[in-house]
Amino acid sequence: MFKAYGLYTQIRQNHLRSILLLAGFVVLLQALGFAFALLIEAAYGGTLAQIVRAAVSDYAHDWPIAMAAAAVWFAIAYAFHQSIIDFATGAGGVARQDAPKLYNALENLCISRGLPMPQLKIIEIDGLNAFSSGLRDSNYSIAVTRGLLKRLDDAELEAVLAHELTHIRNRDTQLLVVALIFAGIFTFVGDLIFRFWGFGFPSRRSSDEEERRSGGGAIIAVIIALVIIAISWGLSVLIRFALSRTREYLADSGSVELTKNPDALISALRKIERYPQIPNISERVSGFFIESPTGEPQTGWFSTHPSIEDRIAALVRYDGGHYLPPQPEAPEAAQAPPLLPQEPSGPWGAHKGPWG
Repeated sequence: MFKAYGLYTQIRQNHLRSILLLAGFVVLLQALGFAFALLIEAAYGGTLAQIVRAAVSDYAHDWPIAMAAAAVWFAIAYAFHQSIIDFATGAGGVARQDAPKLYNALENLCISRGLPMPQLKIIEIDGLNAFSSGLRDSNYSIAVTRGLLKRLDDAELEAVLAHELTHIRNRDTQLLVVALIFAGIFTFVGDLIFRFWGFGFPSRRSSDEEERRSGGGAIIAVIIALVIIAISWGLSVLIRFALSRTREYLADSGSVELTKNPDALISALRKIERYPQIPNISERVSGFFIESPTGEPQTGWFSTHPSIEDRIAALVRYDGGHYLPPQPEAPEAAQAPPLLPQEPSGPWGAHKGPWG
């Protein structure tokens, strides 16, 4: 199944998905804008028809401003996405002399396929995880945790690096960056709406004020607005999670294509599943990692990754791997203290801001 799924087919589909993702988020942002207008007009009271007419009028007047603000947000986040992701994950650059095994393994993989060398970064944490990110050759990067370097052997480390390199080859990282930026917009807009509603709105001073307040449509309008907000947010989350799950299977298969060693990746996944956690990580960047760093079980529509068991089953069925049962947790892994500061400083505090 996955061997037959060509690289260029995946790249083309990811470009198409990026376009559809952009279009879908634009539609959802418009829905949020109308919900915001409904909440504002509901605060003034009136019949449902009056409130809806006023909200439509407000929305028709203000939507270009809202979309311009979203475009500015997108442009800024697009330009500085790597710095924001590094801050959110705790990833920092590393020199070749500080991690020669890591550099040599990735360099050999890149040379074998004629690929440019991504930047290498390390997350100073004893958990086992890795991720790739970036939008173009000049800023692609692969980050691994210190624990991954300490606990994986050479073949397993190469398999993980090949998995992340496949994400870059398939342009998966571009897709997730776009989804992450729009997730930040939805978080900000949703927070803004509820803060504004919590503080209330000033009364409208107009001749028809009493007429507007005489109606009982405000409660219905508020319910409609909240339903729109909930559906919009839910759809945005489902889209983002579904994209993440699909690409993990393809990256696993791509790793086998690069290394010709499915058993090394299976063994690495079994080690990673025992201790993938990264403290204080935002759920919104968890889709970038080879396994969810939140430590939450990966099942259902709201999971960012397929389960390790399902991924190993796919490697056995389609890529010639041999099944390896779950391994007992190593005592040193269970007691490993986190090396990442618990409260990293920054403009948003502990992983706060548009991503969390």
